[in-house]
Amino acid sequence: MKGLRMIRRAKGYSQLKVAMDLSISREALSYYETGKRSPDIQMLLRLSEYFDVSIDYLITGREFTPRHPRD
Repeated sequence: MKGLRMIRRAKGYSQLKVAMDLSISREALSYYETGKRSPDIQMLLRLSEYFDVSIDYLITGREFTPRHPRD
């Protein structure tokens, strides 16, 4: 979850603030950021909405770009 830590830091949020806002433990958030635990799809959606970024960004640290643009 490369992008999760990046976006949290870019917004100036502490792990504790994000954890409290999302009603999860700080430890769970830390595990998501370090890859020790993977969030389920519901948590990915909540994180995506909270930070206003794509799930791709949360996972990879970059936005999704299609390989073959559609007409």
